[in-house]
Amino acid sequence: MTLQDDAKRHLWMHFTRMSDTDVPVISRGSGPYVHDQHGKRYLDGLSGLFTSQVGHGRRELAEAAAKQASELAYFPLWSYAHPNAIELATRLAALAPADLNRVFFTTGGSEAVESAWKLARNYFKLTGEHGRYKVLSRDIAYHGTTMGALSITGLAEIKHPFEPLVPGSVRVPNTNFYRATEHGDSVERFGQWAADEIERAILREGPESVAAVFLEPVQNAGGCFTPPPGYFTQVRSICDTYGVLLVSDEVICAFGRLGHYFGSERYGYRPDIITFAKGVTSGYAPLGGMIASDRLMEPFTTGDSTFLHGITFAGHPVSTAVALANLDLFEKEGVLDNVRSNEAGFRTTLERLSDLPLVGDVRGAGYFYGIELVKDKETKESFTDEECERLLRGFLSHALFDAGLICRADDRGDPVIQLAPPLICTQEHFDEIEQILRSVLTEAATRI
Repeated sequence: MTLQDDAKRHLWMHFTRMSDTDVPVISRGSGPYVHDQHGKRYLDGLSGLFTSQVGHGRRELAEAAAKQASELAYFPLWSYAHPNAIELATRLAALAPADLNRVFFTTGGSEAVESAWKLARNYFKLTGEHGRYKVLSRDIAYHGTTMGALSITGLAEIKHPFEPLVPGSVRVPNTNFYRATEHGDSVERFGQWAADEIERAILREGPESVAAVFLEPVQNAGGCFTPPPGYFTQVRSICDTYGVLLVSDEVICAFGRLGHYFGSERYGYRPDIITFAKGVTSGYAPLGGMIASDRLMEPFTTGDSTFLHGITFAGHPVSTAVALANLDLFEKEGVLDNVRSNEAGFRTTLERLSDLPLVGDVRGAGYFYGIELVKDKETKESFTDEECERLLRGFLSHALFDAGLICRADDRGDPVIQLAPPLICTQEHFDEIEQILRSVLTEAATRI
């Protein structure tokens, strides 16, 4: 039996059609590249899953994990602590904005979002506002797969199989200006309208029932929707007016993806909670968490109130050791500076593809971009479900991989190709991405 045979027989992959015939087996990585079991090299244009910030094969991170495992492989944070968890929490609090000083660790992003919703509910109960339990999130936004995080998610097709979900999640418009049906002639007015829709939703639901608004700095699902100018300033003001918490879901956008440690820093807003995961360890070990303001912690610091929530492997000693070593690499190698100094070149390189008939919009920030594909550039006409099936799954996903590029061809919303290369990439890698995309998209246009 081969690895391929064993994978087909025994491995249940995530978000994957198990009727597909071939299972790509990636066996090793180095820098921004990975290799499959046959030795073929691929540019990792998605950082695994928006995660491998400093690239693959970093001995410093592997050695940090091995050293910690030999000293203290595991101990929980249930009534105890260990040095790495304390040091990492202190370091993250120093990096986070304003008074976000309290770090609650999880093992991943879905758990971080779940924890943030539970904290919001618990906080309001402890402060006497027992009716606040609802959350607002944006259309098409993805926030995770646990039942609470899935309920907050705005993708209907991945929610239906698991209904009924947790009650209290309400949708508001996203910031896809390319598809704006309101104020499509002015990005500023569109942003004001989108923020005002959050206020209208709070008023419709009743402010006394709304606990939090969950927003990504740049929305992932749908293809990298950036915030219009002034959008987050207005949202912060709305939340303050009605006593609603603002949760910045930065599972993807934190730790350099947008050129800052936190995406909220890039866009100049102050959240009440930040959720994080992925890039905190560059994927070398599983770790996530939320960073909450001192105000949200205050009811738990006196009396007998306890946040009755915990995760066995949260803040794992090995994972936190890796995270600390990862942050050391960020500082030593100027990772944030690399993103900020090269992001304009990344955008310009991708925008070259705008001359192709299938490319309707190129959007994003930092090292996080989406290319929306259209059937007609003039009218912005998109593809039917059957055409998306044929274009994305029937051709693009396989063709891009065969050409040596790992990225995401996604139809959650209008069809897009998403790119999020490791933060160590430079112009040579952008050029390689553009050349592969140009070749494959040119061929794809002949198949529609």
